[in-house]
Amino acid sequence: MKSTYRNLEARFEKLSSIAMAILGNSITFIAAVCLVITWFLNEEFYKQSIHKSIGEIILGITFLSLFVIQKTFNRFSITLQIKLNELVASHERANNEIINIEEKTEHELSEITKEYVELAGLAKTVENKRTSINNDKQI
Repeated sequence: MKSTYRNLEARFEKLSSIAMAILGNSITFIAAVCLVITWFLNEEFYKQSIHKSIGEIILGITFLSLFVIQKTFNRFSITLQIKLNELVASHERANNEIINIEEKTEHELSEITKEYVELAGLAKTVENKRTSINNDKQI
């Protein structure tokens, strides 16, 4: 059952990555603009009431905005990931296994997150012991 879920999850992640790449592509945006212009030039569009035409225009603008937002998000995500990879790579004690972590599956990410939660708990325990020792020395 778990392997079926993981297999399904991996396929969904691959599908969502493909969809993100397609929706953020400039060619897809140009095709969408052509589609919207074709609809606006259609006779049916001009036979509608003004209220329905305004609704269709808003729908067309919203439809095109999807592609612009996705393109912007893709660019932002890539630049942010490059900056983070540079920071991790430049630090000697950093775990270089997390470079390009965005390519991991959701299951792998949750496992890595658990490791870092445990590490944070351990660091907090060590800090509490140091604070306790320092407080004892001051008394």
